Amino acid sequence: MVGGRARARSPRQLTQDPEAWPEQIIADPAAEAVRQIARTLAQALDRLGLSLRAAAAGSGVNRQAIADLLAGRSWPDVATIARLAHFTGIALWPDGTNIERNRTH
Repeated sequence: MVGGRARARSPRQLTQDPEAWPEQIIADPAAEAVRQIARTLAQALDRLGLSLRAAAAGSGVNRQAIADLLAGRSWPDVATIARLAHFTGIALWPDGTNIERNRTH
């Protein structure tokens, strides 16, 4: 599995305070990307006045998969993100401006 042991825990579990999901920045870059996707999707659904059921019906993504993404319980695949982005008309993938890079030179 891509991601190794880090993906054995959900993105939410990688935060210092899981109750702060999706507001608290996460050091792990993959979990941080999922956090940003979940936060952006939640804002989009709220702004568009869409329920999980409506988002599932319109995007073709299972309602539980959307709920798990929003709650930080899952690692969404690219197809899920693409379908949700297409349906909402919102770019969900983070642009990288809020991701800190820890590089050792």
